[in-house]
Amino acid sequence: MISIIFGKTKPINFIIVFTFLLMFYWGVHFFLFDRVYAPDVLLQKTLVLGVLLFSIFLVNFIVKRNKVTGPNSFAILFYALLIVVFPETLLDSNAIWSSFFLLLAIRRLVSMRSERDTKFKIFDATIWILVSSLFYDWAILYLVLVFAAIAFYKPENFRNWLAPLAGLFTVYLITKSILILTGNKDFLLEHYEFHVSPDLAYFSYWGHSTKLVLFAIVTALAGLMAFIKLGKSNFGRAITIRLIVLSFVIGLVVNLLKLSDNVYPVMLVFFPAVVFLTKYVESIRRAHIKEIALVVAIIVPFLMLLTGIAIR
Repeated sequence: MISIIFGKTKPINFIIVFTFLLMFYWGVHFFLFDRVYAPDVLLQKTLVLGVLLFSIFLVNFIVKRNKVTGPNSFAILFYALLIVVFPETLLDSNAIWSSFFLLLAIRRLVSMRSERDTKFKIFDATIWILVSSLFYDWAILYLVLVFAAIAFYKPENFRNWLAPLAGLFTVYLITKSILILTGNKDFLLEHYEFHVSPDLAYFSYWGHSTKLVLFAIVTALAGLMAFIKLGKSNFGRAITIRLIVLSFVIGLVVNLLKLSDNVYPVMLVFFPAVVFLTKYVESIRRAHIKEIALVVAIIVPFLMLLTGIAIR
């Protein structure tokens, strides 16, 4: 039943996912974590919800436009399920904004395989990553993804290597101008401090890094198994997959560097994770086994949610 519904790209799939996320978002805020907001803050949270829902569109657009996955809606389903696994990330507006801008950057980098307007795509991706870093300082590490894309696609063109510098200069000028106008000139110096303060006790809490470790292991295994089953030629464009794998690794590094209370950057890793999970499901040939895998994939996140509620 699940594979029949989400095994195709239909508008009803978006309606199901959007309706669920709409209810789940407010349920997490008002009931799971008992938050109360003033009217102006409530309006801000509504805007963040809109960004989250638009991120679903972006995920679907990237995987379909670039043929990263097959013609199905498993990617948006898994994206919603990962939010269930990590409901606390919905409290962190910076996570949603940062993830959104990273999706815009990845969209441009993945599309570089067409070899059209390469410099503009590098420039745009650099800008979106730098904007993302305004919400999480360590998100600036995703610039590695830009230079990796240049090395993979067009390393011989020297001007491609200069495009990120142009993007950096552009974002700096615009941001600095806005900060001067708003009287917050010291924001950049205060924001980009890049503190690293690992807390090993943080790993003992189920709602934080314990789930992150399990998530990283399961996702990596799913990607590896799909790669083995489908073979390199059928796993998608090789360079695209390399970029997605690198994005996954960088995201995990950012999560380790940002370990602290009230900060949940795990959403930055959701896109590569849903690609791996989707490819694994696609690699299952037998319909009944695929259905069982999808049922388990839906039940487990809610069991984890209930477990988290029980031990709070």
